[in-house]
Amino acid sequence: MPIYSKLAEDIDEVDVIIAGGGTAACVLASRLASTAPDLSILVIEGGTNNRNVPNVVHPAFFLDHLAPDSKTAIFYQGRKSEQLAGRSPIVPAGGILGGGSSINFMLYTRAQKSDFDSWKTPGWSSDDLRPYLNRFETYHGNGEASHHGKSGPIHISSGGFRVPDAENDILAAAEQTGYSEIRDLQNLDENNGYERWMRYVSPEGKRQDAAHTFLHPLLEDGNHHNLHVLVESKVVRVLFDEHKRAVGVEYTPNPDYQAVLNTTRHPVKTVKARKLVVVSCGACGTPAVLERSGLGDKSVLEKVGVPLVADLPGVGHDYQDHHLILYPFKTALKPDETLDEIFSGRISHEDAIAQKHKMLGWNGVDICSKIRPTEDEVDKLGPEFRRAWDRDFKNDPNRPLMLSGFLHGFLGDHSAIPAGQYTTGANYTAYPYSRGSIHITGPSVTDPLDFDTGYFSDPGDVDLKKQVWAYKHMREVARRTALYRGEVAGGHPAFAATSRAALVDDVAADAHKTVRNLEYSDEDDKAIERFLRENVNTTWHSLGTTKMAPRGDRGVVDSSLSVYGVERLKIVDLGIAPENVGANTNNTALVIGEKAADIIAKDLLITTVAQSTCSVSCDRRDDVSDAYLWQSKPNTIVYINGLQLCCRSGRNFTSNFKSQQTTADFTKKGSHLTSSTKVTPTSASPVKLPWRCQPAVVTRCDGPECVPLNPATSCDLPSTTQRCPRRIPPRFSTDVVLLLWAGIRDI
Repeated sequence: MPIYSKLAEDIDEVDVIIAGGGTAACVLASRLASTAPDLSILVIEGGTNNRNVPNVVHPAFFLDHLAPDSKTAIFYQGRKSEQLAGRSPIVPAGGILGGGSSINFMLYTRAQKSDFDSWKTPGWSSDDLRPYLNRFETYHGNGEASHHGKSGPIHISSGGFRVPDAENDILAAAEQTGYSEIRDLQNLDENNGYERWMRYVSPEGKRQDAAHTFLHPLLEDGNHHNLHVLVESKVVRVLFDEHKRAVGVEYTPNPDYQAVLNTTRHPVKTVKARKLVVVSCGACGTPAVLERSGLGDKSVLEKVGVPLVADLPGVGHDYQDHHLILYPFKTALKPDETLDEIFSGRISHEDAIAQKHKMLGWNGVDICSKIRPTEDEVDKLGPEFRRAWDRDFKNDPNRPLMLSGFLHGFLGDHSAIPAGQYTTGANYTAYPYSRGSIHITGPSVTDPLDFDTGYFSDPGDVDLKKQVWAYKHMREVARRTALYRGEVAGGHPAFAATSRAALVDDVAADAHKTVRNLEYSDEDDKAIERFLRENVNTTWHSLGTTKMAPRGDRGVVDSSLSVYGVERLKIVDLGIAPENVGANTNNTALVIGEKAADIIAKDLLITTVAQSTCSVSCDRRDDVSDAYLWQSKPNTIVYINGLQLCCRSGRNFTSNFKSQQTTADFTKKGSHLTSSTKVTPTSASPVKLPWRCQPAVVTRCDGPECVPLNPATSCDLPSTTQRCPRRIPPRFSTDVVLLLWAGIRDI
């Protein structure tokens, strides 16, 4: 189906509405549309279509999205804060189809095993989520094959360009400071080392955002007429009926793309949802949609005059981000070894594309790390830091304190520095203690938000101390590299000229280079802390504002992502994360989308086909003389129309099983079927098709709460046919087993 900027008049009601078209939303929409061809789905995105937009598909142009006049990002303005030297931080988020995955730095980092386990939510442990982590990726990097995916839509690679000499130089310097190279730092288990970083870039050098990899292929293949995408439209609120069931949404055209005529506001429009509404507007956007819908802290809603639907104090609270500080260094790198030529405009975008510049597929980041301090370093950071370390880190070696890396290029205003080649060090906090909040100030989408980022607001300044340690470590690594030519003044703390830690303008004057670590006085530490408060910023990793937790713990959704206090409403974005992750968050957003797709499929009685062999048991209907069990192996599926099964409620539902050969008829040939004509199997002839299967089985109920009774769990059994026992078992999953009833026709 096409992508609409104005919804077709005949689309006034669909089965599922997904409010938001970001990373998790694209995954969810794609999986549901593939799984259930008869399920109508509408995605509503506030930004524009990202299809083949040059600064989206070419990784080297990623800084465009952070320009003040960018239309691909939403810029959330934070409150002024004393903790930030009176500054008002700005937090960008994805403002285009694909969300953050269309505009981020494309760093491939996974959460740690302990991160998911710390969520303490059934179905969301690291063991539960690992299959989903592998499902969406095709991995081209180092490490054991079992730790990564090899057939997913998103390619993880180097993008066709790296700077090996600089990589080796940085890794050797890190080794001198006590940190070794780790071949695969993204296997959920490894920690405390440096890695040759991979990226969300294909081997051909194209960004692997969720829209291009998940959504656009379905919109363009001509087979998914059930999937609709509306762009340039903002969701105002969710609509509920008298039973507090979500029945649709209100939306309005985005004036950034659709000009307002004669100063008249765009009208608010409505589209209905027969089965489900999903809000997926991101950790900064979803709380506003919920609060405008009457879901949130009662006191907040009363203040802005929004009628209360459900009192959920957790909405908009517990905001988190990874605190980021950038430090530029002068280097001896060559012009074709940094992105400075592109960042500065010395090479235009048009020329780079026309020349098929070799760095187009590069994000400038070849080396990053997940690191922890030594016990001696912990002691030097003070008693508050020691208490936090002993409580949350010391006995959990899987948790990094910081993430740290180098980007080859200067990320600031190039007119303020001499032309040259630079490297920017980046430190960001893995698990900040600081918390913020984000709330509406009125019922309209045009009303400003009350946004407190909470940066450096934790008691005891532990988050600040983390960054002090990380800065000192980064400087030591940089100083030990052969490429180092000094610091860029203004991008580092203002140490006194007489300080032993004074900045280096000329590398020849750095008497301590490769000799010993720099020595910092108390005044030097104060200078670092002052610089941090004046410069800390977002890592664009917002999460936690609609967290998955018990309602009494300010949770907003349960383990199935359903919003407390209402029905037929779910949240699918990073806001549901109850705790932070030691990684860039794009990977976690993708896994949330994958997990949500399976949750929603089961809720809507859409049964997916497992990708592994499974054990089986079966049931039998009293009104059927014989029933047979068909055991599927991977990549095979039976094609059956009109299969009648039982529901727990006593009603019937219909299942339609489809292979990729959806237009083929089949004829019996021995115990197998081949493409030809129709066949009617007998009760003595259960059949199997050796076709590669589409990972989907569609089920529909004709009444509420229908539960299929044909079961499957998981183990490894050979393909076989068995007679079912005369009993009806309790509820099971229907992932693989297909019941082939006697007398079923038209296969």
